[in-house]
Amino acid sequence: MSKRMNIWFGGIMAAVMMLAGCGGGETGVSVLQWNVWQEGTKVPGGYGAIVEEIARLRPDFVTLSEVRNYGGVDFTGRLVDSLRARGVTYYSFRSYDSGILSRHPLVDTATVFPERDDHGSVYKAVVMVDGRRVAVYTAHLDWQDCCYYNTRGLDGRTWKACDVPTDTGELLAMSDASLRDDAIRLFVEDARRETEAGAAVVLGGDFNEPSHRDWVEENRDMYDHAGLVVEWTVTRLLEEAGFRDAYREVWPDPLACPGFTYPAWIDGVDPLRVTWTPRADERERIDYVFVGGGGVSVARAAVFGPKASIVRGKRVKESSSDEFVEPLGVWPSDHKGVWVELRLGKNV
Repeated sequence: MSKRMNIWFGGIMAAVMMLAGCGGGETGVSVLQWNVWQEGTKVPGGYGAIVEEIARLRPDFVTLSEVRNYGGVDFTGRLVDSLRARGVTYYSFRSYDSGILSRHPLVDTATVFPERDDHGSVYKAVVMVDGRRVAVYTAHLDWQDCCYYNTRGLDGRTWKACDVPTDTGELLAMSDASLRDDAIRLFVEDARRETEAGAAVVLGGDFNEPSHRDWVEENRDMYDHAGLVVEWTVTRLLEEAGFRDAYREVWPDPLACPGFTYPAWIDGVDPLRVTWTPRADERERIDYVFVGGGGVSVARAAVFGPKASIVRGKRVKESSSDEFVEPLGVWPSDHKGVWVELRLGKNV
């Protein structure tokens, strides 16, 4: 082979290695955050659709919300068995409210914030990926005192009609009654120990709260934000602790790429069963993947789900610039998910 051919071949191989996540000492991993709406039981064929989509996409990690273990059955264990029957191997552990699937064997697990009376949960699984310690956290935060509903005229706790708050302070005072911030502070405490020890950290979850990066001056009169610019606290706490919103890192403009994950249009399902405030425009991004630790970079972020939402009880096809990973069949959830591809550098 000539010198010129050697150089050409070497360049091609380097490009292939980089695309495979192997170039420069990096490893590529994918993460799917998915609120499966009470295990897909609300939609005919929902559980089977969950299994089929995971088997098709084969993410390295799946962080699940609304894991209920109905009938005493370990939902994540059942998923592992169903996926194995399709020739796909995952690992998990019994949890409740939120759960984790991993294509990498688990070396440690922990309960960071235990679920109690529907006030949310945070769990952790630790794996090794090409010699790199990765701590994967899953969260389904307190769904009570969801005060972004108050701007739509519906009390975020009793779910009855209410007056719209007139200022941000009033809105956040209502939100303070939830345990979302408490759960995130415990996550931050645990995850800092991981990052200080050189681990990469991934947090996926349905936070049941919008992002402070989404309720901004530019859209204060859109989506029934009631003219408010809100410093929502969960995402602010995470950013202040050094964790990064993977979606906003790739798509920073909330007008061009709002990234709405709720409420998702489901073909054949009455929208009244899907939305809390059917007369409002309640489109929100409340499902997230946050990352932290040295050497972790975000290569891709997309909304996983149908390109349609529910606005004032009707189907609206999104015309945004968001990237979508669309399902092939039945959509089993009132939420859309978040698909993220990461690059993990060597241990720092």
